[in-house]
Amino acid sequence: MSYHWNWGIFWEASPEGTGTYADMLWAGFLTTLEVSALAWILALTIGSAVGVLRSLPNPWVKRIANAYIELLRNIPLLVQLFLWYFVLPELVPEAWGDWLKQLPNAPFWNGFIGLGLFMSARVAVQVSTGIAALPRGQMAAGTALGLTLPQCYWYVILPMAFRVIMPPLTSEMINTIKNSSVALTIGLAELTARTRAVQEFSFQVFEAFTAATVIYLLLNLAVTSAMRAFEKRLRLPGYGGS
Repeated sequence: MSYHWNWGIFWEASPEGTGTYADMLWAGFLTTLEVSALAWILALTIGSAVGVLRSLPNPWVKRIANAYIELLRNIPLLVQLFLWYFVLPELVPEAWGDWLKQLPNAPFWNGFIGLGLFMSARVAVQVSTGIAALPRGQMAAGTALGLTLPQCYWYVILPMAFRVIMPPLTSEMINTIKNSSVALTIGLAELTARTRAVQEFSFQVFEAFTAATVIYLLLNLAVTSAMRAFEKRLRLPGYGGS
């Protein structure tokens, strides 16, 4: 039995009662953008802080930062999302657990927080590696100018380190977008979940997943192009490539 191709399926009315199948994919695409953007902001913020702590001379601070990284980096994202969504409400006080269970759009909040924390461990490694790659004279020069340790990091070390790690940060941003698809397992209606809904309702499997593939590809290419332009604008001679 041959497969019946029907690319016009996207313009047919969806079973949701409003819009078309293309509208279903568009809604999933917007959700993917939202959860990925919020997760990346969270990952970059926490990951930068942990990366800085990992580079400090205090051994206890280093151990705490390393423990955070190893814990989140070595537990699969799927398991972490399940822990946040299903287990956490049962561990906190009952009133808090009831609030978490009744939280509007709980899969969205659990999705971006779980994804953001998972990616923050990867960002922390990149940040600490970028700091370690800088010449030791950078910190000494800042100290000689009378800057405190926080000021040295803020005005001297981090601006240079982020220029060095811009390419791997681009990869992590793309990984954040791709990993957002795992959130469908806790009920988040992002692009992959919407694609599965389209193919289940229409039985046009290849058309649905071809569309999703193209959307993911174009989105990641756009992010890569934007980040390369940003990297080129910030690049200094001798740092971050030619």
